[in-house]
Amino acid sequence: MGVDTGARHDWGRMHRRTARRAARRPRTLRAAAAAAATAAAVLLGTLTACTAPENGDAVIGIVPAPTSIELHEASPFRLTAESRLVASGAGAADVAERFAERARGATGFELPVVSGAAEASDLAFVVADGEAPGGADEGYTLESGPEGVRVAADTAAGLFLGTQTLRQLLPPEIERTDAAGEPGGGWTVPAASVADAPRFAYRGAMLDVARHFFPVEDVLAYVDAIALLKLNVLHLHLTDDQGWRIEIESWPELTGVGAATSVGGDGGGFYTKDDYRRIVDYAADRFITVVPEIDLPGHTNAALSAYPELNCDGVAPAPYEGTEVGFSSLCASPSRAEVTDRFLAEVTREVAELTPGPWLHLGGDESLSTSREDYLDLVHRIAAAGAATGKTVIGWHEMGASSSLPAGTIGQYWNFVEPEDDAAALTQSFVDQGGRVIMSPADVAYLDMEYVDDPEGPLGGRLGLDWAKGPTSLDEAYLWEPTAVVPGIGEREILGVEAPLWTETIGARAEVEFMAFPRILAIAEIAWSPAPDAAAGSVRDIDEFFPRVAAVGRHLDALGISYHPVRGVPWVE
Repeated sequence: MGVDTGARHDWGRMHRRTARRAARRPRTLRAAAAAAATAAAVLLGTLTACTAPENGDAVIGIVPAPTSIELHEASPFRLTAESRLVASGAGAADVAERFAERARGATGFELPVVSGAAEASDLAFVVADGEAPGGADEGYTLESGPEGVRVAADTAAGLFLGTQTLRQLLPPEIERTDAAGEPGGGWTVPAASVADAPRFAYRGAMLDVARHFFPVEDVLAYVDAIALLKLNVLHLHLTDDQGWRIEIESWPELTGVGAATSVGGDGGGFYTKDDYRRIVDYAADRFITVVPEIDLPGHTNAALSAYPELNCDGVAPAPYEGTEVGFSSLCASPSRAEVTDRFLAEVTREVAELTPGPWLHLGGDESLSTSREDYLDLVHRIAAAGAATGKTVIGWHEMGASSSLPAGTIGQYWNFVEPEDDAAALTQSFVDQGGRVIMSPADVAYLDMEYVDDPEGPLGGRLGLDWAKGPTSLDEAYLWEPTAVVPGIGEREILGVEAPLWTETIGARAEVEFMAFPRILAIAEIAWSPAPDAAAGSVRDIDEFFPRVAAVGRHLDALGISYHPVRGVPWVE
């Protein structure tokens, strides 16, 4: 079975990530998503301290919205130079120390982490059975008032997530590192009771480091940014036509040759194994799991250019610096079977050995130059190689064309909120084979889509693509419901939600942040907060959400995170 390189075979697939600013189509949300927006529920009327807040008003802004919060008519807690962090339970001291590191830099206080009994000036960090609502692994409770602060959970992960709520309840100056003095009113936490747990287990952000390479420090900064929003997965798109970004010792030219390029000739780069371990460990300290993606069998020009023997004709193609997709493929010919299978086995083994998390993403999308027969053959071999490492395989929804996926393989849906062609059937295939689904509809969850007003980026120039039915507004990123996208894919079938960010037009950390924020706040809330309750007649309401976005925006300002101040949000000047 040879690869037909003379024609593209899309068999029902749409073509994404092509040249930007193509002719735009009218943009609407599907009827089901619109219905969810008007008949849904996020139970948070108490999250704002005033009705219809004006720019500059005090707003209690927590994103993602917690399951429940009650504000009390009592004095706030005040963090002072006498305050201590009193930790008890497995992992609590480490979480307390992580919080203290940030708070010390902002306040200049000593804030020692100690054991023992907490006093009224202290913050208690507790890990113990029975503390989380419903025993949720990532659930937590938070109590604050004049008698102190208490954050408690069944696990260290839950406790860490509770501290992200605590950060957002404190003045935004808590994010500073210069200890420049107290904000007006002091370091206060309003008197409140919070009980919270996530809706979905998988809450992800994807960063494409293949089209443009991002140094380790930039990736770590993105980890910190998404941790604030209680996201718990960083999906790294490590390989594509334009670059191979992870060291593979058994195939050294993947980085020796394949890492030298990027889109537009902007230079290359790759992560050594130690670099990658550093990212994994840093993320793990923040209870974020790294999911590596090796995109196969298409999107492989960087690998094919490094090793001629991976090509059907034995000739390495030139390195690629453009933005077209669908032209490259591994070879399914029997004459190349030995080398191809060895490549698959060794690459997946080395990446899996570097990855303590349970998942290994193996792509499967946009193999437009691969015949259907060859695609199914290659997917079977690719997924088998991934499963042989002991990891659970994730693939983009096209991989559902195979009926021989390893049991439990996860499908990642990237079509639209109104599925086109055979996207829904391909996604259902994963569930039929015992797997679940990650929802990433491109027209609402892709963070590299243009903003509606097409602003100049933070470093100049215009950023983003528009192929996913045109620009994506903050409203659209917020007003969709994961269970209303693919018929038959409901709450039980959905593992979680992810916001991908592709980098054809994005080459710097500030540009990544600018395109992600504030829209990633909407995706984080959909992934974490309670499902809308249509039966109760309550709504997912942008008028309630936008003031909380503005409040988080003040934290982003203090952190130095770039974001686009989209219209409609009452940003604080």
